[in-house]
Amino acid sequence: MTPPESLQVKLTRIGDAVRMLRDSPTKRFRFDYPDMYTNWQDEQRGWTRTATLFDQSHHMTDVYFEGPDVDRLLEETGTNSFKTWAPDKAKHFVACTEEGKMIGTAVLFGLEPNRVNVVGPTATANWLQYRAEKAGYDIEVLRDERTADQPPGGRRRTFRFEIEGPHTPKILEKVNGGPLEQVRFFGMTRFSIGGRPVRALAHTMAGVPGSESMGYEIWGPVEDGKACWQALLEAGEEFGLVLGGALAYYTGGIESGYAAQPTPAIYSSPALKSYREWLPGNGYEGKLSIGGSFCSTDIEDYYVSPYEFGYGHLVKFDHDFVGRDALEELAARPRRKKVWLRWNDEDVKWIYGSSLFDGEKRAKHLETPLARYARVELDVVLSGERQIGVSTLRAYTVNVGCWLSVAFLDEDAAVDGAEVTLVWGEENGGTAKGSVERHVQTEVRATVHTKPLPQR
Repeated sequence: MTPPESLQVKLTRIGDAVRMLRDSPTKRFRFDYPDMYTNWQDEQRGWTRTATLFDQSHHMTDVYFEGPDVDRLLEETGTNSFKTWAPDKAKHFVACTEEGKMIGTAVLFGLEPNRVNVVGPTATANWLQYRAEKAGYDIEVLRDERTADQPPGGRRRTFRFEIEGPHTPKILEKVNGGPLEQVRFFGMTRFSIGGRPVRALAHTMAGVPGSESMGYEIWGPVEDGKACWQALLEAGEEFGLVLGGALAYYTGGIESGYAAQPTPAIYSSPALKSYREWLPGNGYEGKLSIGGSFCSTDIEDYYVSPYEFGYGHLVKFDHDFVGRDALEELAARPRRKKVWLRWNDEDVKWIYGSSLFDGEKRAKHLETPLARYARVELDVVLSGERQIGVSTLRAYTVNVGCWLSVAFLDEDAAVDGAEVTLVWGEENGGTAKGSVERHVQTEVRATVHTKPLPQR
């Protein structure tokens, strides 16, 4: 049997990393759970008025690391501080190359001594697994692939639910049979759902972190998933709990300022050739798609440091880690700031009309409420003729009543109320992705917000 093609072989065959990623044969962004249970409008409204329950059991990969060298691997790989690291703690883990460019981010869960779980898109977990195997760490790695990547007959090991909204505490107290332990944002806790023990992370993928909309990510053995789901539904009925589908889930993250994942900075460095040879060509890094009006022929123009991605606060120089020297130099340089862009309503209306009625001269369609057609999306943002940054994920939510996106702008341009222009659509009528129809680029006026947009 012919061994599967590695990422390095695929890059050599195609000859151009940018072309491979921008022309990736990506179809419409699909999910392994319903787009909607009722309608996305009510599901979005739920996390501000009552509570919304999401099933996260399918779309993220869980990779478990266990052994006496786990803590050393994490500390020597991640930019985060591990001074107070212990079981029952969690971190937004950031991994970089020696050049200080991001490979990816994931949520890191401390499960037991010498045992952790890395959850999310697989770029970060892949890098950790490669280092664990190749650098002599005494660690065992167990992968629980997302539903779409499970082998025939396979199933997930863990269920994972998210519940958001002001009535979340009442619902969880009811299924627990008493009050929950008070935990801070991104703190972990344990309780029970109908007598079944679960663990949870206090955070949010909707609304504003620290607000009354903050929720919990709850997980446990997959065998308990159906019973826990039903118990939450029954407990939530009197509090107006609604089920949230994939469209509401991903649009909520944009409200709270989630910019998804960066382009892994692994496609060009000669020092990472052995890593590319280890990675499969049909894995996350090989199938990654890049979309948007930002276009460069140099793949390194798509790489970002944690400072450029709004994660500078997760870089701590209290330990040695991959990329530390480069990041110490980058720390003193000017950096872009994360902001929200409120798209101009009239320009959005024009895009809707154009995409329907202007034939081949149409604007790129805005699929409502989530206009996501690539894994990594970067649109050019201008002030006059000057490019001042890039815009990432974009969506419409009924809570703010407009189209909005998360952007990274030069510091001098990241000013509340500033008027900027976003370039919508791809070059030359659109790339070869299956999710991109023929269109022409257009401009959208937008207003800068340095804080989450107010709810209406």
